[in-house]
Amino acid sequence: MRLTIRCHGARKIRQTLLSVISLAAPFIGPALWADTSNRIPSLFAPESTPAHSIFGLSMFVLTITGGIFLVVGGLLAFAIVRFRGRDNDSSEPPQIYGSTQVELAWTVIPILIVVVLFLTTARIIFAIQDAPKPKDSLDVTVVGHQFWWEFRYPKLGIVTANELHVPVGRATWLHLLSADVDHSFWVPQLAGKTDLIPNHPNDTWIQPDRPGLYVGQCAQFCGVEHAKMLLRVYVDTPEQFAAWVKNQQQPGVQDPSVAEGRHIFETEACTNCHTITGTGARGTFGPDLTHLMSRDTLAAGATLNTRQNLYAWIESPDHMKPGVLMPAMQLSDAQIDQLVAYLNTLH
Repeated sequence: MRLTIRCHGARKIRQTLLSVISLAAPFIGPALWADTSNRIPSLFAPESTPAHSIFGLSMFVLTITGGIFLVVGGLLAFAIVRFRGRDNDSSEPPQIYGSTQVELAWTVIPILIVVVLFLTTARIIFAIQDAPKPKDSLDVTVVGHQFWWEFRYPKLGIVTANELHVPVGRATWLHLLSADVDHSFWVPQLAGKTDLIPNHPNDTWIQPDRPGLYVGQCAQFCGVEHAKMLLRVYVDTPEQFAAWVKNQQQPGVQDPSVAEGRHIFETEACTNCHTITGTGARGTFGPDLTHLMSRDTLAAGATLNTRQNLYAWIESPDHMKPGVLMPAMQLSDAQIDQLVAYLNTLH
């Protein structure tokens, strides 16, 4: 009985700690990303047109507020030093009862500063939100799920998960939807965060300047695994993006040597949640697995996509990502080996 009570207590403490960590996602996220990409999301290294505008606004606000801090702090330090009490001074200081000039100054100057900040911020917001959509822009529909990202390219017929590929120098328009609760799409080097709200579509856009990998995460608390709802944006050269599109448009390769693994996939509950083109799997609750092995990470960026990690993920998803909605399939070791062998052919 005592052992059971301790186990329940430990489980409750564990769940509480998970909730606290999830609430601290903006701070935990960079540490999680260090495990898989050695990159940290940073507002101070903009690499896209909207991000440059947001960075410029941030520096403008920081300059003004920093100036206010220096002026106020300097005057306070001067007053403390200049008018400090002295041992040989017992006289009462001059009594001043108000100053119209000073009161006008500390009223008018803050109002002017607030007006300037408001107008500058409004200009940047409208410049980003009302930017005209180029005719050659790439359209991507982003769907937030608990706790992963779905990316659909409607004009290209591509559906993938957690890793967004876009071409460099070309505008990408993102149509943001939620499949369940509130989420927020946030890749600070490419754009500001934009919420995904159920039954309320939102839109944002990016136009990257330089090829590379840019990391982000969900910035709106969405459940126990919010802290591990990570994402990657691969900005490709035109040639790399064309090659990626060509590969993603191919049907899943069906290798006869892994027929046992494919049979396990098609006869277990995997098909209820996942899709693999060329098979009977048409599930939409979980990520599309047609080109699973073309992705660098598993579990929305929580771990690298290796054979060993894939085995561990299938065997016990909750162990790798506590709170995940994917259930353990209760397969034998041999069945998991066969299933992993099949999934490893899906490039």
